[in-house]
Parts: sequence; C-alpha cells; structure tokens
Amino acid sequence: MPGAADRESGMTSTFAGLRAAFAPPVPQSLEELGISSTLVLDLCLRRLMLEGFCTLASLSSSLRLSIPIIDWAFRTMRSQQLIEVKGMVGNDYQFTLTAAGKQLASDRFQITQYAGACPVSLKQYHAATKHQTAHVHVDRRSLKSAFSDLVVPDRLLDQLGPAIISQNSIFLYGPSGNGKTSIAERMLRVYQDGVLIPYAVEVDNQIISLYDPVVHHKIEVDDPDIDPRWVLCKRPCLVVGGELIPSMLELRLDESSGIYSAPLQMKSNNGIFIIDDFGRQLMSPRDLLNRWIVPLDRRVDYLTLRYGVKFQIPFELMVVFSTNLDPSDLADEAFLRRIQNKIMIEPVSGEVFDMIFQRVVTSRNLPCDYDSAEYLRKLCLSNGRTELRACYPLDIVNIITSISSYENRQIEISKQDIARAVDLYFAKT
Repeated sequence: MPGAADRESGMTSTFAGLRAAFAPPVPQSLEELGISSTLVLDLCLRRLMLEGFCTLASLSSSLRLSIPIIDWAFRTMRSQQLIEVKGMVGNDYQFTLTAAGKQLASDRFQITQYAGACPVSLKQYHAATKHQTAHVHVDRRSLKSAFSDLVVPDRLLDQLGPAIISQNSIFLYGPSGNGKTSIAERMLRVYQDGVLIPYAVEVDNQIISLYDPVVHHKIEVDDPDIDPRWVLCKRPCLVVGGELIPSMLELRLDESSGIYSAPLQMKSNNGIFIIDDFGRQLMSPRDLLNRWIVPLDRRVDYLTLRYGVKFQIPFELMVVFSTNLDPSDLADEAFLRRIQNKIMIEPVSGEVFDMIFQRVVTSRNLPCDYDSAEYLRKLCLSNGRTELRACYPLDIVNIITSISSYENRQIEISKQDIARAVDLYFAKT
C-alpha cells in the first residue's frame, strides 16, 4: 500500500499533468470572471442574508471569489446603502445587511436560494470540457493491470483496448453473470489524470448546480493559482440501472429553491456513463436511443430551461451500454452504427472458471480440496445447464459461508457443502 507521502506525490503529479491542458487563473475583475455584476451582487446579498454577519475574507471563501471582486461588491453595496459596517476583525471589515439590503436580499431569495460558489459561464464550461477530453493510451499489459482483480482473457482485453482508446461508446452484451458491469466500472482505472469541474454553471442568469460529491470524487490539492470556482476531481464514473427515467437526462428545477440540477450526462462529462441492464429501464430503449442519437453522433447535447430557452452543452463522455439482451432487439441499425464498439462478453471457459474459483477461496483464505473447482464446475453443468458463468464461484462460496454460519461451524469448502450450495443456487427445472 502506498504511504501518505506517495499518495500526496501522486496527487501532485496528477495536478501538474492537468495544468498543461486546463488551468483557469483566479479572476481578479468582473471582466475576467465572465459573470454579470448583477449576479455577483445577488450572490453576496443572499449569502449575507444566510450568515447575518460577514467579512470580506469570509464572503470570498463562501463564494469562491477573489478579494478584489468581493471588495468591488462591498463598495457597491455600501454606496447603495444595502450594508452597514459593524466593526473590524483584524484588518477586515465586518458588515451586515441594512433594512433595505434585507428587503432586496429577500426579493432575490424568492427567485433562487442559491448562495454557494459563484458559477462559471456556459462559455467557460464549454472550453473546459473540450480541453479536458480524455486521451488514453493503453496496451494489453496496462489493461491487465487495470483489470487485475478480474480474470479477463487476453482475447477480451484485445477487444477492450482499442474501444477504450477510441473513447467512443461501447456496447457490452452477452449472458448475465459474466462480468459486464464489473468490466465497465473498471474502465475508469485507465485514466491517470483528474479534471476540473465547476461547482455551478450560469445560463441566461439561471444557475445549474453541477458538482455532486456523490458522483465527483474530490482530489485534495490546494493551488492558490487556480480559479477556486472549479474542483479538482477524479474523472467521473456514473452508473444507472433500471431506475433510469427520461427526467434524469434533462435539467431538473427545484421549485422550492429555484436551482437547476444538471442531468446525469452533464455530470458524467469527461468521464464514463454506464447504463447497466440496458433494456430493463423504466425508460424504453427506443426513447433513450432517440434522445441520444444526436449527442452520440455529434458530441453535443441540448438542454432547455423552464421558460423555453434552449442551449448546447458538450457531450464529452464515454457511454457504456451493458445488457444481456440481444442488441438487435434493443436498437435499430442506424443507432447501432453510432455505437462503434460492440463487444460480446461470452460465458467463461472451464479454465477461466477454475481460476476465478481459486481466486475467491485464496482471497478469503478458505480450505478446500484440490479438485473442488472441478467438482463445482461439473455440478454447474449438470441438469441440462450448458454454460459456465463468471459469477458462479463467488455466489456459491457466499452460500457456503452462510451455511457454515447457520450451523455455527468453521467455513470449509467441502464437496458436501458445494453440493448443498449448488442445490440452493439453481432453480429446479
């Protein structure tokens, strides 16, 4: 395991690699900020309304804005008698809203309650996303390292490699239980860099919240030369399954707060978006494919604000479709043509099956007979079953663990327990 110094060094080198592609400097003026002065003042008023008392430093920290811009806002609000100075904290002013300031802040609060980091402009977001498009160089050796905790045949690695390098969409298909989702999720490991993601994006004076700590994993690197409105994160990997509905792919307005939430594909930009169990969503495959036929082809998507304003966002992500259904039953030829990489994840061979079983028992340090893998393999192929699935060894061992726990005894991979577990696992036909 790497030590703290190694991890810090790794993050620093990651950040250094990123700066060559995209490193926005800290804006020192409204012109450099790219956001209207009205929006900046509204943010300050709402923040003051929430906090009661602020200093220039605390307001700068809360809104992720430089002191020169905060100082401009302070002087503007003071000249309009929206704030009053209550004292000093060291060399800094402490101030609060006047009655007129509270009234104006309340009015602004009715429009939107957003009072966080100042958003970046749509133009800035476009430029950043394009600059941070993934460029991956992998070979069989590096892919073996990325998938080291799985047993992946070389033939499959040689299909995945070119597909990942292309950064085009990938269609993984084949029988269930052979690792399609596991493979898709591990594709993220091929990326050796981070991306800067804005807290929020401004479109037509509306604020779209983008940074999501559930999706975006922050890299803790402090660089005072980088615009603090951006967060350094690992490249995102978002997985959705049967819960996917059309509204998740559109802007969602919280009526109570007046804040838009970015759709899933926007949160996945510069990363991977995995649609697991494709074809089993609440959203029909046809609706999803029709929604994305243009983005997959042209690398741009179109979103619409509540009052009808439509705008363009980048679609710089690798979409991975994973399904155990026949691709021809899910999409027509025109759509499948736009998914250039179609990879079948086949049932595993006997040799691979035995290797997976051995990895499972070794990782858990479980005793077993030398021919346990062969015995399990034969049982899995009995009663008319003709295919081995990669999930069988782990699932069977988990059942054996439960049997041992039920009988209050030490876990042992005996042939008797293997037979009991197999009998529980497979449905009678």
